[in-house]
Amino acid sequence: MGKLIQVRLGEYRPVVYVDDRDVECRRGDHVVVEIDRSTEMAQVASRSVPKCESDKKFFASGSILRKATAADMRQIEHNRTKAKDALHVCIGKITEMKLDMNMLTCEYAFDGSKAMFYFTAEGRVDFRDLVKDLAKTFRARIELKQIGVRDRAKMVEGYGVCGQFLCCASFIKDFSQLSIKMAKEQALPLNPSKISGVCGRIKCCMAYEYHVYKELNKGLPRMGGKMDTPEGKGKVINLNILKRLVQVDIGDGKIVKINIPSSDSVKDDKK
Repeated sequence: MGKLIQVRLGEYRPVVYVDDRDVECRRGDHVVVEIDRSTEMAQVASRSVPKCESDKKFFASGSILRKATAADMRQIEHNRTKAKDALHVCIGKITEMKLDMNMLTCEYAFDGSKAMFYFTAEGRVDFRDLVKDLAKTFRARIELKQIGVRDRAKMVEGYGVCGQFLCCASFIKDFSQLSIKMAKEQALPLNPSKISGVCGRIKCCMAYEYHVYKELNKGLPRMGGKMDTPEGKGKVINLNILKRLVQVDIGDGKIVKINIPSSDSVKDDKK
């Protein structure tokens, strides 16, 4: 019986589930899949999952035809060359039509039946005439996909301020919702340059330890709040959430450090 397996379509498209049709393949292998009325090159991204185990959670978008051969890999290189030429042609047509869009890259389906163009734009763009012109020029199905700044960073790739390869370009499959609350919960400086990634949005890593900090924050006073200490009432000026250490300014330049056990509950006077 066949199984379901995760594969990443092409170079810039999402991970989907396909029927492996009992084709022996491992993670990282290149395979040719049949999907969406065309054949595509894909890379295996996970182990196989028995259908009986996955019926309620996953849906097969297509099926594997075979493991990629040397001839298939040469076809991919040929498609990449075609895509570069098509991108230059498309950019020229955008300039002629004076469309407010920034074309990023182009990708051909494995069988050459479809060309996908990825672009960014400030708002909605009427590109119907452009699609018609491109279809006439390349004699293929044309798809123009507007992507966001995070998808752009994932596509362009690069390194973050941490010195590591961008998370979105290495292992993140889907973008999760992020908010400024995550930075506040971790007592991080609310400086856009400090908490924003190369895409200009909040760093994806803000979510990695958010739930841990949220749990450790229980019972701790808020920054700037008033707190009673054995030496008097003062203002919270610093928090070490991981050590649960609070620094309180009780006036006259005197700073009191208090360690709060996780089992304790601290009253935070918000007045």
